[in-house]
Amino acid sequence: MARTIKEIKLAFTTIFMANTVLQEAYGFAEGAIFENEFSKVSLESILFDIFAFGVFVLESLFDNHKKEIDTALYEQKSGTPRWYRNMSLAFQYGFDLLTDTDKFDNIGFTIDQIEASKIIKYCSVKESIESNRLTIKVASELGEDLTPLDLTQITAFKEYLAEIKYAGVKINVVNNPADKLALNMAIYRDVLVLDDSGNSIINGGKPVEKAIHDYMKALPFDGELVLNDLIAKLRAVDGVKNANIINATSSAYNSATDDYLGFMPINVKTIPVAGYFEIVNFDNVTYVV
Repeated sequence: MARTIKEIKLAFTTIFMANTVLQEAYGFAEGAIFENEFSKVSLESILFDIFAFGVFVLESLFDNHKKEIDTALYEQKSGTPRWYRNMSLAFQYGFDLLTDTDKFDNIGFTIDQIEASKIIKYCSVKESIESNRLTIKVASELGEDLTPLDLTQITAFKEYLAEIKYAGVKINVVNNPADKLALNMAIYRDVLVLDDSGNSIINGGKPVEKAIHDYMKALPFDGELVLNDLIAKLRAVDGVKNANIINATSSAYNSATDDYLGFMPINVKTIPVAGYFEIVNFDNVTYVV
């Protein structure tokens, strides 16, 4: 970690003050403190400030470079879950792999075409308790909404994984529509700010619903929904005195039956099976005084 400018200047001035030749030239005693002998606006102090800043910039550059190298080595280490995640995000729909490699043949294509072919926008990879098995959750994007890959796309992706995966590794791909989230909530409102339908009296719109959408959007893909965190987010909304989640349930898509399972209660927290949620509606969000 790079030293601070103050720490670097102290190292310089300590050596300066310990030099016997300089002690005699300037007339300060051995063991004297630099700040007691030189003012902040003295030429010596200004020079040391300049030297310290230059060293600080240099050390910061080296520190950042080391972090970048360490991250690159960590992420590119073949066979790790992070490697599988990076390879999944690098998948190019409609492109073929170069022979005997895990790289795509991009010769003759523009940067825009290449970027447009990378249809997997979200991915998480987790190791199963069972040895040599990985669960890879993926999702694409339509506008601002997450969406599953279609049948042709997911078939191509699975074929790609079969080409690049390590021998013996079993992979389970999850490409489900969003888990449905149903919220039954009571919002205790400030009558001077919000009306009985949750509209902002001054600005219009429904800030509570927006806050819920913002919270869901901010969740990392395959991240944990924590009900207390959602309540804290709502309490910060202008016009909300308190928020009570009476009931929160979710329903995951069952790919075996091509239908959603029944809604199950969420106790404290949960991770969506698909990796992301879709709010059913706000019909059960009531505004009380």
